Amino acid sequence: MSNEFLGVGWQFPVGADSGGQIVMARHEEAVAQAIWTILATAAGERVMRPDFGCGIHEFVFAVNSAGTAGQIATQVRRALLKWEPRIDLDSVRVTPNAAGDTLLISIEYRVRATNNRFNLVYPFYLERSAG
Repeated sequence: MSNEFLGVGWQFPVGADSGGQIVMARHEEAVAQAIWTILATAAGERVMRPDFGCGIHEFVFAVNSAGTAGQIATQVRRALLKWEPRIDLDSVRVTPNAAGDTLLISIEYRVRATNNRFNLVYPFYLERSAG
């Protein structure tokens, strides 16, 4: 298999080049953007596909703890295994940043068509109570 099987789609966020053409994401970049879209979409957010997305958004008000990190890692694994068949997931790690208001979701994956390995870090922001 080659990159042609990975597809081409609109870049996210959608934008136009200097000639007015929609900018496209190609091949492995399209896969990375698809992963980002899965994580950024809350389950139930899409009207025509309410099951699409990732359950991490249920934890936005959760306490920053090892338990929360473990639950988020599980949700990420489930979502990527369900919605991104072009990858093999190697690992998902969730660690807090120094300020404690963000969890960094580190994803290591391999694109099946090319066998190339990639990593992606998705920041998940926790809301703090005023007080």
